[in-house]
Amino acid sequence: MTISEHVAASEPTDLPSRILTRKHYGNWVAGVLVAVLVALALKSAFTNENFSWPAFGHYLFSPAVLAGLGRTVELAVIAMALSIVAGIILAMLRQSSSKVLNAVSGAYIWLFRATPLLVLLLLLYNFAALYPQLSLGIPFGPDLVTVETNSVITVAGAAIIGLTLHEAAYCAEIFRAGLISVEQGQREAAEALGMSGRLTLRRIVLPQAMRAIVPPLTNQFVNVVKTTSIVSVISMPELLYSAQIIYARTYETIPLLLVVTFWYLVLTAVLTVGQHYVERHFNRGHETMPTAASRKLSRLALGAGQ
Repeated sequence: MTISEHVAASEPTDLPSRILTRKHYGNWVAGVLVAVLVALALKSAFTNENFSWPAFGHYLFSPAVLAGLGRTVELAVIAMALSIVAGIILAMLRQSSSKVLNAVSGAYIWLFRATPLLVLLLLLYNFAALYPQLSLGIPFGPDLVTVETNSVITVAGAAIIGLTLHEAAYCAEIFRAGLISVEQGQREAAEALGMSGRLTLRRIVLPQAMRAIVPPLTNQFVNVVKTTSIVSVISMPELLYSAQIIYARTYETIPLLLVVTFWYLVLTAVLTVGQHYVERHFNRGHETMPTAASRKLSRLALGAGQ
């Protein structure tokens, strides 16, 4: 006899047909207060002429703003993709048995987590002041190729390099946390089956680690999208800088900042929805759904408490 059949056979017939739920009046009071506060905030926002909602609607789909939005997305995607690749490499070096590789990875993570992104961007933007020319050649020998630094590290290049160097340190810690979350027994079992280290990582470790990696990694992607606004200090024409150019000419600062905020909210919402589906993909087979047997056990417990 299965557990479900045993539960069904032992289920008492005198269980109450209706379960009364406890009244939570505090929830109703809190809900009413929140609704009142939201209504007051909306009334204040839409009746205050200083918000300049007509100007907000005018600039919302402005070609200059949309072009800046596109650059923001492009910059965030490129920087995050490179950061993920670099983060995986750094995390694996951090887990390496080689003390030298472990120390190099640890020093990189410490250095770029300690350096503010704004300072890093300004250093890269002014890198030509340190090295006017970049050379490639034989160590302690002649230079084979020499180029001007400003022709290599452009404004876009400085933004991508700075974001990648900064975010790779955080991605490395996210991947390392995911890797160490997988029990050592999983690796030992794979090794006992004759699986190579690379195959074990790809088929056993990573699929399990991704459940711990995806939420913080998506959060880091959201952070990268917002952090791209900092590159406006080096005159990179992303979303915020494009809006700044407009309101420096029209003096409509508030509506343009609201436009920037709106588009950041949209990007964050899209990433949040994407995170939900990615998490659901990697959680397949690990979700606990209530079964008929568990529901009957709950009813038995309720009946015993009567």
